[in-house]
Amino acid sequence: MTKTPTRILNFIDGEFREPTSGKYLDNIEPATGKPYSQLADSGKEDVDLAVAAAEKAFADWSKTPGQKRSQILLRIADLIERDLEKFARAESIDTGKPLSLARSLDIPRAVANFRFFATAILHTESEAHITDGVAVNYTLRQPRGIAGLISPWNLPLYLLSWKIAPAIAVGNTAIAKPSELTPMTAYLLCEIAREAGLPNGVLNVVHGTGPNVGASVAAHPKIDTISFTGGTMTGKKVAEACAPLFKKVSLELGGKNPNIIFADADLDAAIAGSVRSSFANQGQICLCGSRVFVEKPIYEQFTKRFIERTAQLCLGDPLDEKTDQGAIVNKAQLDKIKFYVDLAQKEGGKIALGGSAPKSINERCQSGYFFQPTVITGLPVSCRTNREEIFGPVITITPFDNEEEVIGYANDTDYGLASSIWTQNLNRAHRVAEKIHTGTVWVNCWLVRDLRVPFGGMKASGVGREGGEEALQFFTEAKNICIAK
Repeated sequence: MTKTPTRILNFIDGEFREPTSGKYLDNIEPATGKPYSQLADSGKEDVDLAVAAAEKAFADWSKTPGQKRSQILLRIADLIERDLEKFARAESIDTGKPLSLARSLDIPRAVANFRFFATAILHTESEAHITDGVAVNYTLRQPRGIAGLISPWNLPLYLLSWKIAPAIAVGNTAIAKPSELTPMTAYLLCEIAREAGLPNGVLNVVHGTGPNVGASVAAHPKIDTISFTGGTMTGKKVAEACAPLFKKVSLELGGKNPNIIFADADLDAAIAGSVRSSFANQGQICLCGSRVFVEKPIYEQFTKRFIERTAQLCLGDPLDEKTDQGAIVNKAQLDKIKFYVDLAQKEGGKIALGGSAPKSINERCQSGYFFQPTVITGLPVSCRTNREEIFGPVITITPFDNEEEVIGYANDTDYGLASSIWTQNLNRAHRVAEKIHTGTVWVNCWLVRDLRVPFGGMKASGVGREGGEEALQFFTEAKNICIAK
């Protein structure tokens, strides 16, 4: 196992390179609050170098047979799996998430992403249309060129690989910009890509801040495809930069997701699933169910049992195998969470559990960024706490009377990413799911993911869809060829 690098360099044209500025940013471990490595503080000049490498590599990679591309991607998947423990530990240290979560979810999902798209390209079909005996039309799907891939800090390798895999599988070259808060597994992925035999320039990774690197990627005239996952405000800036250049853009943005529990639900399953959907990864998943709505006949029982179950979650050092709840990603995010808990109380909410940072974790983590799982009751549906994305271990529980009322509650937000419904009534599940304005609706489950299905949000939660055929189509250009008979 290789040693953790003290400096995270850019990966351009198959080589690790210093930033042209010669400057570096501290990479801070959330659990300790202290820097443990540095990353390249790159800028437009580094993006230009990456574009030149990607442009040069595109000519050959786009013509490489699908079978050969598939083999390389499968090799990448195998090598990540070989080094699963190394990747999991790096992800845990970098993000503050429990090691057990990185080991069971993040890294296996990255492996699955590469395997899925490596094999998907072997089973694509071309459309043909016969035009009344006059002509035959057929559709070519060709790689678009250079793809700009901008990913967030909460699921670093999981989400970055979900963009890289389909982009390069169909023959594009890529410039990836990981979050400057969590760059380590992207760096390790570059080592893997080189070992797997990925040709130089097919994947380039440029580290740095959003204003310096992300903005340069979004605005670069030779990067004509942008896939962005992150905050809604940043997504607006990306869209503004891309629109004048007529780029193809996919934006997966924030969420304020409703979690609806009807009185006929399997209460044991609903409580277990709701605790997980509320607090997985310290609530730092865009799909977390942060607004819990419970039908009045079971409101008291559900709330009591939910709080009891949440209180049993172990908040601790992310590297401890017993830890369920790790650290918040950085101080700014911790301060944001504290702000909203204070706001909730000003808006009339009652802190039923948590509401503050823990007194102590251990000596190693005494300066880390931790916050207790927090449950708030008594808030009106339309208040800021219930409408704005907190992105932390903070949820509200609200009673409701009937279907019509809770559908209104669920849709009373600018976001529309995901939702969950817990009921034994199949007809009700269909009715409610159809009327909720979210891109994904889970019924009696949460975060059950099939890589074939479209994923994305409505309203302020984004534009476009990722996953399966949607991703393969997004990263290709459809061309119709009409041949007269």
